[in-house]
Amino acid sequence: MKLYEQYPVFLTNSLTGKKEKLETQIPGFVGMYVCGPTVYNYVHLGNTRTFLSFDLIARYLRFLGYHVRYVRNITDVGHLVGDVDEGEDKIGKKARLEQLEPMEIVKRYTEDFHTVMRQFNILPPNIEPTATAHIIEQINIVKKLIDLGLAYEVNGSVYFDVKKYNQSHHYGILSGRNIEELMESGRDLDSQDEKREKIDFALWKKASPEHIMRWPSPWGEGFPGWHIECTVMSTKYLGETFDIHGGGMDLKFPHHECEIAQATAANGKPPVRYWVHSNMLTVNGQKMSKSLGNSFLPSELFSGNHKLLEKGYSPMTVRFFMLQSHYSSTLDFSNEALNAAEKGFKKLNNALTLIKSLHLQKTAVNTETEKVLLQQADNCFQNMSDDFNTAKTLAVLFEMASQINSWAAAKQLNVSEPVFEKFKFTYVAMMEEVLGLKEETGGNNELLAGTVNVLINLRKKARTDKNFALSDKIRDDLKAIGIQLKDGKDGEMSYEIE
Repeated sequence: MKLYEQYPVFLTNSLTGKKEKLETQIPGFVGMYVCGPTVYNYVHLGNTRTFLSFDLIARYLRFLGYHVRYVRNITDVGHLVGDVDEGEDKIGKKARLEQLEPMEIVKRYTEDFHTVMRQFNILPPNIEPTATAHIIEQINIVKKLIDLGLAYEVNGSVYFDVKKYNQSHHYGILSGRNIEELMESGRDLDSQDEKREKIDFALWKKASPEHIMRWPSPWGEGFPGWHIECTVMSTKYLGETFDIHGGGMDLKFPHHECEIAQATAANGKPPVRYWVHSNMLTVNGQKMSKSLGNSFLPSELFSGNHKLLEKGYSPMTVRFFMLQSHYSSTLDFSNEALNAAEKGFKKLNNALTLIKSLHLQKTAVNTETEKVLLQQADNCFQNMSDDFNTAKTLAVLFEMASQINSWAAAKQLNVSEPVFEKFKFTYVAMMEEVLGLKEETGGNNELLAGTVNVLINLRKKARTDKNFALSDKIRDDLKAIGIQLKDGKDGEMSYEIE
């Protein structure tokens, strides 16, 4: 029996607003598409949370035994400033400001994106297609929509006819938007005279003379719209209908709504079975934004080089912090929350190191303890299969960490070997394979040990010299960063990472 049969997955479907059992099109196989970054700037933490959330989902599905094809694109053309149908391409604008070729901008920020993903231990997708590599496919689907009478060309640009589509389908099915209200409240654009209705959106745009990125098409030189690229790349690699489509909640409208309309119109059926959206980040209760001065890059978070940060935090601490909240919940950054996360991760990480190296003497088996441990292992799977509830899973792992510490202190094992091995397998696998929390050990541990030993020797000398103020300060300062000094017999000292 596969683990996914023993622990069936339930996930919240944004399309229905309900938690539903995952029933894949092909048993044992999952096709998942996630909207990737627009590579015109350094990746920000809001993006990172989204990609971390779907990294977690892909990891867990694979751990359960599913064969997952995970596709996450790179947007390197077509995403205009303001997420609308007029104005400059974000990449083209950055290229003009920095006096570089657009593809130089794409390369620089794609490499930065991949670096940040590695730092957070976010695994690469199976396929990472780019918009510029699929121009022909985008042109072909635009031609198809025109032939179906659901798109129209005006002055070298092509727009999707939302009103006509809505005669036989439902535009607004994902976001809950009302088409009549959208028609009344739509933006007034410079190209308004080109569109039949305010809510129509661009499939292909005519390139103005100053527009750098352009390709030949049946309608003249231009570039694809932002929404059409994801429709093309998702269906090309996953089929006309696939299992899961993910992204940040900010993409639900208009981006994902337009994807549904384009694909349904072109292929005659909805493209996605389950829509999954991650929520936004806030800082001290406020929306994260550059204008408020409260947004920071991952590199600033790691170094602590930001006015809102007291210090830097390791990538695994930040990953752990993000996993403390359900992917669909708002996540608030604060120094207090990050400090608490740092301590919590240290405890789990320390238990991870311990359980890998435990060599214990066996004692009489305690059947009640065995029942508790088996239930804890089972609870990890139950919680993760319940809409990928990392918060509840971490709560169980803390209980398991306490048991690991108890074994280490007693140097005795009071359960049978099979129960211990299942417990150990679950703890290690949940930490590393599912949650993606890497053990922070190796050379840094040796450096830490050497540094602490220097301070221990300084404290010994301070006590010998009766400089108790300095002795207490060393002890208290180490405690403040999570290192507990312990005084033993004959003046010997040891330490424990809390």
